[in-house]
Amino acid sequence: TNTIGKFIKLTKVFIKTAYERGLTDNNDFMKDEFRAISEEVQTIYLTEKEIQKLYKLNLSYYSRLDTVRDLFIIGCYTGLRFGDLQQLRKDHFKENTLHITTQKTQKKVVIPLHWMVKEIMRKYDYTLPRVISNQKMNQYVKELGYLAKIDEKVIITQSLGGLRYDKEYSKYELITIHTARRSFATNMFLNDIPTLAIMKITGHRTEKSFLKYIKVSEDENAEKLLLHPFFQSKMSIGG
Repeated sequence: TNTIGKFIKLTKVFIKTAYERGLTDNNDFMKDEFRAISEEVQTIYLTEKEIQKLYKLNLSYYSRLDTVRDLFIIGCYTGLRFGDLQQLRKDHFKENTLHITTQKTQKKVVIPLHWMVKEIMRKYDYTLPRVISNQKMNQYVKELGYLAKIDEKVIITQSLGGLRYDKEYSKYELITIHTARRSFATNMFLNDIPTLAIMKITGHRTEKSFLKYIKVSEDENAEKLLLHPFFQSKMSIGG
């Protein structure tokens, strides 16, 4: 569905440009029914416990995965995209903060350094080794998830050929490098950090686009609400 929607969106861009340049007088692209279709993509995030499992993973026999694991964890606690992780340099780090202008938005962000990020950067003297390709990273982070036993069963509903069906995965099979950014946003949200403060780091312009990154299940939402004073305090009713 989203692939079809992407093609419709791109087609509208070309038709609109042609219309504005006087190359066609067809304005059907303005009609309400000619719109890009979409559906919410089901994705995962890693909990802080799962990230800890990755951090503590003994990779003595898997040295090729060591840098990938470290870079992925940096992503989990900075929210940076893969392209920005690739360009990290020593001069981006100032005491307890990371200062970087992101490639996609060309906006400067300042990110407080989590203790894990500090430990990892000290390990490399703040100069990370050469980063492998995005494709290889996605392959290797799945392997890391398998080694760390991040194997909770996850049911994903998918659309194919106009039909919807459920498929079961082990959680590690669904991990990609972008899972790090999604984990950052979700874990900060679960720790009651204000939405606008998180958006200052992730660079989302609207709350609607930001909330697509928040992957809190119904059970997690209920558990969090149970801790709220509204569900805890005993009030006298009717005197």
